[in-house]
Amino acid sequence: MKIGMRKPSIKKSIKARTTGKAKRVVKSSVNPLYGKKGVGFLKNPEKTIKNKLYKKTSFSLWDIFK
Repeated sequence: MKIGMRKPSIKKSIKARTTGKAKRVVKSSVNPLYGKKGVGFLKNPEKTIKNKLYKKTSFSLWDIFK
């Protein structure tokens, strides 16, 4: 498990910012559970726990400037 600063990825940052609202609206209209809080834990609890621990033990370069 990584502890400390995450390596910044410009490619992933741009991808996250350009995924449009329209795409999310379409996904949520097709899948009623898309984007709902707590569904990730029901689908894959082990992955959810690991992601939560990773998020708490590491930080981004942008978190330093906030």
